[in-house]
Amino acid sequence: MYRLRIVYGVVVFLSAFLLFLVEPMAVKQLLPVLGGSSAVWVTSLVFFQATLLLGYLYAYFMVRQARAWMHLALLGAAIVELVLPWLLGVALGSRGIEVHFNSSASNHPVSTIFAALGCTIGLPFLMLGSTGPLLQVWWARREGGAVPYGLFALSNAGSLLALVVYPLLVEPRMTLAMQRGYWALGFAAYAAVYAWLGIRAGRGKQVRAESVVLQPVPDNNVNDAHPTLGAGKWRSWMWFLLPMGAAMQLSAVTSHLSEDIAAIPLLWILPLAVYLLTFILAFEAPRLYRRWLVARLLVVMLASLGYALSKVDTRLPVGLAVLFYLAELLIACWFCHAEVYRLRPDNAERSTVFYLLVAAGGVAGTFFVGIVSPLTFRANYDLATAFLATAVLAAIVTWDDGWAQRTLWSTGSVLLLALTVLLHIEFGRHALMRARNFYGSLRVTEADIDTESAVEGTNANGSASTGTGPVRVLMNGRIRHGMQMMESGRRRVPTTYYGQDSGVGVALRNCCEGRAMNVGVVGLGVGTLAAYGRAGDRIRFYEINPLVEPIARNLFTYLRDSPAEISIEGGDGRATLSREAPQGFDVLVVDAFSGDAIPLHLLTREAMEVYRRQLAPGGLVAFHVSNSYVDLAPEIGRLADAEGMQARVVQSLDVPAEGEYRATWVLVSADPGFFRKPGVEAATTAIERRPGLRLWTDDYSSLLPVLRLGP
Repeated sequence: MYRLRIVYGVVVFLSAFLLFLVEPMAVKQLLPVLGGSSAVWVTSLVFFQATLLLGYLYAYFMVRQARAWMHLALLGAAIVELVLPWLLGVALGSRGIEVHFNSSASNHPVSTIFAALGCTIGLPFLMLGSTGPLLQVWWARREGGAVPYGLFALSNAGSLLALVVYPLLVEPRMTLAMQRGYWALGFAAYAAVYAWLGIRAGRGKQVRAESVVLQPVPDNNVNDAHPTLGAGKWRSWMWFLLPMGAAMQLSAVTSHLSEDIAAIPLLWILPLAVYLLTFILAFEAPRLYRRWLVARLLVVMLASLGYALSKVDTRLPVGLAVLFYLAELLIACWFCHAEVYRLRPDNAERSTVFYLLVAAGGVAGTFFVGIVSPLTFRANYDLATAFLATAVLAAIVTWDDGWAQRTLWSTGSVLLLALTVLLHIEFGRHALMRARNFYGSLRVTEADIDTESAVEGTNANGSASTGTGPVRVLMNGRIRHGMQMMESGRRRVPTTYYGQDSGVGVALRNCCEGRAMNVGVVGLGVGTLAAYGRAGDRIRFYEINPLVEPIARNLFTYLRDSPAEISIEGGDGRATLSREAPQGFDVLVVDAFSGDAIPLHLLTREAMEVYRRQLAPGGLVAFHVSNSYVDLAPEIGRLADAEGMQARVVQSLDVPAEGEYRATWVLVSADPGFFRKPGVEAATTAIERRPGLRLWTDDYSSLLPVLRLGP
């Protein structure tokens, strides 16, 4: 029996480890179609939560209609889903079968994500998700003791380990093919043991479910009844609502940190790690939880961060802001998960319903933030809404603790509701338009430069911008995606990262002396590069976000003021370029690396092959790599070496009077004569190479080696 317990624990731990290990592996395949937006990860969380819910539903069904043959059949089908693409790839003589989507995929990103993940990991993910709840019931039935809720904490420990191991150890050292291969072997081993346990559970002698009674942790604050709802309904509703509140907190804090606090790659790991940690604390160390203390800390965190949210004109230091929001997430999720644990069922049969409703709450929370909110609201109110939901849940849970708690949380809920209204008013201040979709929350503001600098904060490099007269700015969260000076004589002045002294300015001024130029641009922004267009020139933009083109055409004048021939193509830049016939670009500008989610698929050897095919003889690629947290220049140097091309860096400084930011560009060309031109040679410097840096391909890429971890 002792050995069997060890087997149960190992299978639960392994299932959770494999579950979280496959998530980033599966999402990486979506990048060529949907780009590197943080929304891809948030929406993928909805899929993972929904599939986990189906796994819990399967466990619920198996507890009541145990059929060993069905269990074995589904495990076999899951293995087939993993192996079939590889077998077809071998049969067809290719590297494998990939999931491809048509050019309209970027216009329907949610359905694309669900279809891609469902086709590649759907059934294996479902079976992994069913493991914990099902094994807990099998354990309790065989031994007749308490429901082993410690296994749930063990599964979250496995998830947390996978979350840390993947970006630090797996991704930097293994190709994607190796990752998939080793993961498939791990899943096969898991499936074999899981199947054996299923057969054993079906044949073994079981204890009557009624005798499997939970041994509760003593707690003077437990209230199973409710003044309005009956005990059964009250508990069932809270099994759903409390995890929903925690999931809303996770999704909202993740989005806020990535978009509004700091565009730091891999930052999403920290909120998810905190979320998993609170499950471990709640289910494995329940005696550490003291409602009176955690509730008071929650009041302080919600009040202080709610106040900070209301001050949209100011910003906390990045490190302090990240720390505060993670602390709030820890307290809020610990409160929700600990209260769920206090209301856990007292027998094995009800435990599957418990886990089913917990998963349903998680799906509801992530679905609201990841899908409903972008479709419903024109601005990002996710964090305020999550704070409000948490306060309402705290009011419900602590209702019987006396009038002091009722008054406190009722007042807090009203104040957080007022905060949401206040944010709506503040977001409209100076805003010409607000819009939101899958790719982010966009806002266009216009103000005199002194006011604009105070309102909008900093650019992606962390430097402030100043200038003269009124300016119009396109914001995506806290990241500026373009700015135009609106004085009549200065509207065609290229600003921000695209000034005359920037790398792209150097490239466009020196590429085509005495003749018309043909330019391709991945990333539209407000169309600033159209300011370089002359009569006879051709400039073709590629933009993945369908909201950006009407903004650039109607609220900014770069496109319509340019005498060049302008065209705009929707969809992911690399995917569109790979489908198009050779365009013969003199300069191809790739500008998509200033945010938190670096689209690595635009910086692989296969991507460079696509770009080179689109260049005219002697043409060049200009990469915009201004980023405070990632040093991409050495990797682009490796790509240039692999393609037999030369690469040089152009650094430009702030020019406040012209609205120019500090910028870093890398110019890549197969024509060595281009870099010997006087205007180019004086502006460029050699790339500082990093020993041991691996070449990025579609099968291997990792941000860890190029992160700037110091000041």
